[in-house]
Amino acid sequence: MNNIIFLDLKKINSQYEYELKEACSRVIDSGWYIMGKELTEFEAEFASYCNTKHCIGVANGLDALILVLRAWKELGLLNDGDEVIVPANTYIASILAISENGLKPVLCEPNIDTYNLDAQGIKKCITSKTKAILPVHIYGTISPMDEICQLAKDHNLLILEDCAQSHGAEIAGVKAGAWGDASGFSFYPGKNLGALGDAGAITTNDDKLADILVALRNYGSHKKYENLYQGVNSRLDEIQAAMLRVKIKYLADETILRQKIAEYYLSKINNPLVTLPNYQERNRHVWHLFVLRCKERSRLQSYLSENGIQTLIHYPIPPHKQKAYQEFNDYVLPLTEQIHREILSIPISPVMETAEIDCVVNIINNFR
Repeated sequence: MNNIIFLDLKKINSQYEYELKEACSRVIDSGWYIMGKELTEFEAEFASYCNTKHCIGVANGLDALILVLRAWKELGLLNDGDEVIVPANTYIASILAISENGLKPVLCEPNIDTYNLDAQGIKKCITSKTKAILPVHIYGTISPMDEICQLAKDHNLLILEDCAQSHGAEIAGVKAGAWGDASGFSFYPGKNLGALGDAGAITTNDDKLADILVALRNYGSHKKYENLYQGVNSRLDEIQAAMLRVKIKYLADETILRQKIAEYYLSKINNPLVTLPNYQERNRHVWHLFVLRCKERSRLQSYLSENGIQTLIHYPIPPHKQKAYQEFNDYVLPLTEQIHREILSIPISPVMETAEIDCVVNIINNFR
């Protein structure tokens, strides 16, 4: 019987066991556990990786988005009630960040092929109250940022990239996290660059924004006991920063492995009952998830489970149908609803064996 789990985090991290334990010991032995050398070094390394001037480590990906919007309010660039365009099919965190700041989420239908926002869809949602766009590079493929940035420039809109799933994805050599006015990243353990706990970061080229963010994450303070803003406690721990410093060294190689698996899936899965992802040029997609669609998803998922293949649904309920956002429950968003009704994520990870990959392909192709 097959036993192909969706994502074997233990196996992924065991590759770097010695380095991770050494990094942990280094932090323990330092006697400094918050806002120290490891964080400073990781921020520099990740900013360099994204080719941005600044990286600000925070506690998680949601806080990264919340704090950028909050900082723009401190700068007077956003005000209560302003509209922020966001894809309707995103994980709810993207929307929570908007409403948490007293802003209005405007749910925009995505492109059915890429699952991301595109300029055509965004245009339909722009009003006189629109002040920002929050493109989510979902599943690991970067949104068409060249088009989105031009649209934002034409309408004087801010761009906050949600890069929680897109570490390293790029267009024309420009990585996710370097296109917008600011970007939020998650390093949740299951991400392509995952910590061993919650962690996140913000990237930006805006010096003034970065200065405010550094304070906001630390009780609104640059200097202890002197508080410029009503901030929060959202600091990336030294131990998590040290873990990330180990794992960022292997991110490029792991991305290549994910891309090779995805290419194999795309070339070998040929079941007419299954809709495969719309393949973009290689570096544009880092395959955090390999998401296919099937009109008989429940039956396909049960079939795969019976054959020892674990799958997940990202995500079963769209945000506008969640109880948390009852004000959106009557919205009719047919593309979003189709996506959430049909999508199924199959295993993809840098530690999958060739036999496991072949097994996934063969079993999907035999689905009738």
